[in-house]
Amino acid sequence: MTVYLKAMKTVGFILLCVSMMTAYAQSPKDLAEMWDKEHISSKFPSDVRHSDLKNYLEKLKKNGLNVNEVGRSGANREIFQAEFGRGPLRVFMWSQMHGDEPTATSSVIDMLAVFQAHRDKDWVKKIEEKMTIRVVPMLNPDGAETFKRRNLQDIDINRDAIDLKTPEARLLKQLRDSWNPEIGFNLHNQQALTTVGNNPKQAAISFLVVFGDKAKTTSEGHERNKRITSAMVEALQKFMPGHIGKYDDEYTATAFGDNFSAWGTPVILIETGALRGKDEMFLVKMNFIALVTAVQSIATGKEKTQSPAPYLSLPENGSGNLVNYVFRSASTVNGNEVRAIGDISAVTTRRRASFAVSNTIRAVGSLGAVKGLEEYDTSGFVTLQRFKSLKAGNLADFLFYRKGRVVDWAAARIEKTFPPDAVFSGGKWTVGEGIIPKIK
Repeated sequence: MTVYLKAMKTVGFILLCVSMMTAYAQSPKDLAEMWDKEHISSKFPSDVRHSDLKNYLEKLKKNGLNVNEVGRSGANREIFQAEFGRGPLRVFMWSQMHGDEPTATSSVIDMLAVFQAHRDKDWVKKIEEKMTIRVVPMLNPDGAETFKRRNLQDIDINRDAIDLKTPEARLLKQLRDSWNPEIGFNLHNQQALTTVGNNPKQAAISFLVVFGDKAKTTSEGHERNKRITSAMVEALQKFMPGHIGKYDDEYTATAFGDNFSAWGTPVILIETGALRGKDEMFLVKMNFIALVTAVQSIATGKEKTQSPAPYLSLPENGSGNLVNYVFRSASTVNGNEVRAIGDISAVTTRRRASFAVSNTIRAVGSLGAVKGLEEYDTSGFVTLQRFKSLKAGNLADFLFYRKGRVVDWAAARIEKTFPPDAVFSGGKWTVGEGIIPKIK
């Protein structure tokens, strides 16, 4: 009987703990629904410029959030820091140190907006009491304005942690050194065609718990970050299973993530990629869910019992064998002769969402190992590059003619004189959609 009573007390205690955690946390499904209803980011992240960020921050300030200018860029644009919470644990997040890597900027804005809107809720009160969160959105406003990786000096800020040649790098280091945060979140975008391991699945998001030295020396903070990252992985697997990877953990002596960890602020790197069939706002939502899940796991103490296995078991990022489009078994014209040339692969260049889509030819030839997000069987057609020739680097704008058609391939204005059966331009079929058989 005594053993039975002890067991019942233990079960009761566990149930109480679970109940308390539930009261102080939102599920991934709850967070997704919350973002759908309450996010204040209103543009695709790639279209957000410095003026848009200031509008977002002005909304946060009107709602009572602490937002301050903390520095200036090379072009004298303001760099801001927002703060939420009053607890002793110091958490620091920064985004868009590369100007063309914008997703998390919108996500952290939405996270802060939701926290501020729900300050009367127990789950937010817990976060507010346990930690202070400081966020620097858009560390590189000059790069964001031109949608370029580097800053006004044409320097990669993320390779300037030691030399500190850029005003943005000096500011980031000063913000860290003056506050000495215990956890850092370094928020980036990776290439859209990054894969999960060697399979052709896109890595929509990849994580890395960053070491602070080449020897990969662990620490209590590093191990804690593995557990926090595992909580994020578990949350996101519900929405995009199989599309989460582990970022390359090669040590980079001049990078900020590695040096933050070396200086005493162990860092979690989040790299957002892309996911076919989903737009940029979906990935903003995924980042929002990940970041709020991470913060909740710390505030509730859940991270202390979280297994690191979900993070440790992530496949490493892969690359090189995935492209946007493959046109299989292609033939083209050499002089007046139709000849087989193998396959044609094409990739979409990174751009703002509001800009026209541009695709370029990646390779022509035997591409059996290459996989396309979309693939077409062009064996029954003659393929012409619309403006120049079918070679790598040229635009992936194609004219398709059924084999057997009588066409003067030397005609000066061939597209007008001999209208093609199908035209692929700007990533879509502008003429003859459905005529070219789609493989996948």
